[in-house]
Amino acid sequence: MNLFGLMETSGGAMQAERMRAEVVAANMANAETTRTATGGAYHRQHVIFAANSSDPGFLDSLATASGTVGSPALPALNAAGSGPVAPGVHIAGVVEDPSPPLKRYDPGHPDAGPDGYVSYPDINPLTEMVDLMGATRAYGLNSSAVQAEKGMISSALEIAKS
Repeated sequence: MNLFGLMETSGGAMQAERMRAEVVAANMANAETTRTATGGAYHRQHVIFAANSSDPGFLDSLATASGTVGSPALPALNAAGSGPVAPGVHIAGVVEDPSPPLKRYDPGHPDAGPDGYVSYPDINPLTEMVDLMGATRAYGLNSSAVQAEKGMISSALEIAKS
């Protein structure tokens, strides 16, 4: 894979992490939503990532790139790095969390049932913040990778000039 292919890989990962951050933000914004257009409480959303379909499996890549040193269960990579590089990740879908809503007793709430309980989304703000921090960190690391790749391309062009 050339340097531009690496940029495409990092760009695809950045796009996936941006979508993950947007879904987390929507979950946090709807943490107290008791009624949606479809009826009932909001359900937490999850982003599902998948390797691009042309990617070989990890073990296949590891076996291809392995040298003669190492055990069969975990072979060592060869120094040449001749194995294929995975082209990236994409968003396989956004799925709804199947967990039931939380019940809180609030007989004065307009969405309260006859028993006085209101259904609230089962969204933990701490979990959402950890997910958001993970998405932000992964996005930043991919951004750093793109910047490093741009530096390598610039250096290669400078070398070619001289």
